[in-house]
Amino acid sequence: MGIAYIIDTVRTPRGIGKPGKGALAHLHPQHLGATVLKALAERNDLATSEVDDVIFSTSTQKGKQGSDIGRMSALLANYDPRSSGMTLDRFCGGGITSVNLAAGQIISSLADCVVAGGVEMMSYHAQLAAEDAANGVKALGVGTGNPALQAIHPQSHQGVCADAIAAMEGISRETVDALGLESQRRADIAIREGRFARSLVPVLNEDGSIALDRDEFPRPETTAAILANLKPSFDGIADHAPYEDGVTFRQMINQKYPGLKWQGIHHAGNSSGVVDGASAILLASPDCAARNGWKPRARVVMAANMGDCPTLMLNAPVPAARRVLEKARLRIEDIDLWEINEAFAVVAEKFMRDLGLDRDKVNVNGGACALGHPIGATGPMLIGTLLDELERRDLKRGLVTMCAAGGMAPAIIIERI
Repeated sequence: MGIAYIIDTVRTPRGIGKPGKGALAHLHPQHLGATVLKALAERNDLATSEVDDVIFSTSTQKGKQGSDIGRMSALLANYDPRSSGMTLDRFCGGGITSVNLAAGQIISSLADCVVAGGVEMMSYHAQLAAEDAANGVKALGVGTGNPALQAIHPQSHQGVCADAIAAMEGISRETVDALGLESQRRADIAIREGRFARSLVPVLNEDGSIALDRDEFPRPETTAAILANLKPSFDGIADHAPYEDGVTFRQMINQKYPGLKWQGIHHAGNSSGVVDGASAILLASPDCAARNGWKPRARVVMAANMGDCPTLMLNAPVPAARRVLEKARLRIEDIDLWEINEAFAVVAEKFMRDLGLDRDKVNVNGGACALGHPIGATGPMLIGTLLDELERRDLKRGLVTMCAAGGMAPAIIIERI
């Protein structure tokens, strides 16, 4: 087998993903993508003609985020036109998948130098949703409302799934609130100590002024009392019927799990934040790294994908982690640090419980409850955060995984050089 080195990782700050409120919301999504691609090229004296491919992840490929935003962002970043580009969608898991595919190309000798990353502007999602509502377009959930598919695999709303899983697992409101609070505490420490500084690059406005140079979403003033007073976000949605057949999100889950009853426990404080952002990672073969004088920071040890129940949707990270460990012939004890995306607090809580993990090794700098989740960009952000922390602590190996709609999870193990 060949070797895929990680040379460098960069990300933008996460901006609040609301039109008119977030510091990045006025920018074009390609602008964010170009920001991280430019940073990689400048920081590493990268001759972009050497880049075999730019592999980007974007979940909502529509309007400004459509038309192969990976390629368009590279062109906007003034990459050599001979450096091609593509954009993929594995929902929330697309960012990890972009890195896994890049590594696979290099390991198989199909490529020598690949940039993998992602971009997502949740503020643009909100704009699209408002436009659809104004035009009388009924919102669709996962599965696009196809009755034939829904009859086989009813797919509900992710927040409703999170509440249902919590009931199945016996996970309480107090437990998920505690996880959300700890995420804020750890993120606050990481920000104050500058732990994100190596990978963080500012986003500039078109006139060159700074649009955002820090993560905008964290709320370090959060307390247990504040979280306890927040109303659940998905109780009303659970009884909403998104399609013409009149079946509610709750009924979709009950089609697969008859008799399951639950009430909402997830809210804005223990669910992932709605943010804008972009990220990118430079990967290269040993020959390419040597030719360019790059000192590799890590190598990709193993990657895997796993599917699970589409109806519950959020439970694939545990089997994905087990599969990637098995493929790498490693044990849980061989992993020094873990990153599991906090799409909802129950996802991270179940992950740690099922694998019996030391909580002091998981999401040590906080997670999406505090920092936010720019869907297509989150995976490379987590990989970069993990690598920075492995270096800071002088540790060796880490694993990243995350749930994705449709009941999926990609996973990756990296090892410091």
